[in-house]
Amino acid sequence: MADQSNSTDAALSGALSATSGFRAKGEPAIHRINWVGLWTLYMKEVRRFFKVQTQTIWAPAITTLLFLVIFSVALGRGGREVLGVNFATFVAPGLIVMGMMQNAFANASFSFLSGKIQGTIIDYLMPPLSEGELMAAMTAAAVTRAILVGLALYLAMSFWPGVDLSLAHFWAVVWFGLMGAIFLSLLGLLSSIWAEKFDHNAAITNFIVAPLSLLSGTFYVIDNLAPAFQAISRLNPFFYIISGFRFGFLGRSDIGDTNLAVLHSAIGLLGLNVALGMVAYAVLRSGWKIKS
Repeated sequence: MADQSNSTDAALSGALSATSGFRAKGEPAIHRINWVGLWTLYMKEVRRFFKVQTQTIWAPAITTLLFLVIFSVALGRGGREVLGVNFATFVAPGLIVMGMMQNAFANASFSFLSGKIQGTIIDYLMPPLSEGELMAAMTAAAVTRAILVGLALYLAMSFWPGVDLSLAHFWAVVWFGLMGAIFLSLLGLLSSIWAEKFDHNAAITNFIVAPLSLLSGTFYVIDNLAPAFQAISRLNPFFYIISGFRFGFLGRSDIGDTNLAVLHSAIGLLGLNVALGMVAYAVLRSGWKIKS
C-alpha cells in the first residue's frame, strides 16, 4: 500500500508540474552552478560601489595620480632615465597597477565586514549559493572595480607631459593586472572574514597592503638596493605584479634579464592565486567568524 501511495504521489506531482510549470517535488531547480544567483550577487556588489563612484573610482584615481605628479617633479628632473625611459614613463605603470590592487582589496574587504557589523550578513549566507559561487561573485566585483580604477588612471596619465603608455606586451598588462587584482581581492575577502570592526580592516591596509605596495619597486628598480634588501624584495609578491605589469608597457623589467623570467613570474602568480583561492574557499566553507 505504501509503495502504491508513493507512486501515486509521484505521478500526481509529475502531472501538476507538467500543467503548472512548477518542478516536481524533490527535483532540484539548480543544477551544478547557480548562474542567476552568481550574476545577481555580482551585480549587487558592482552597483554598491558604482553608486558612490566619486569615492570608489575617481577619488582613488586622483590620489594615485598625485603620486605621479609629486615624484616626477621631485625625482624626474635633469632627464633622469630608468630602464631606458624617463622617470615619469617608468613610474606610471607601477602606479596604475598599485591603484588597481589597493582598490580591489578595499572592495573585497568591505562586504562581509559591513554585513557583520550591520547585522546583514544573513543576506550573503541565506541565498542558494555555494561557497565557491559566493567567493567568485565577490572576487569578480572587486576585480571589476580594480579594472575601472586602472582605466581611469591610464586615461589620466596619458595626458601627463612626458608619459608614454604605449604597450610593448599586451598579454603582460592583462595577465599581471588580473593576477594582481585577484590576489588582493582574495586577501580582502579573507580580511573581511577575520575582521570584527573597521579598525581591524584598516590595520591590514595600513600595515600590510600599503607598505608591500610602496616597497615593491613602484618608484625604483631593486638593483639599486643592497643584496639583502634585493632578496627581501623578491619575496614580495607585489614586486612581481608591479614589475610584470611594467614589463607589458616598457618591454623591460627588473624581474630578470630574459622574457622567460617574466613568464615564470606569471605562472608563479597563478599558482599563488590558486593556493590563496583554496584557502579562502576552505575558510568560507568552515563558516569561521561568519556562521559561528
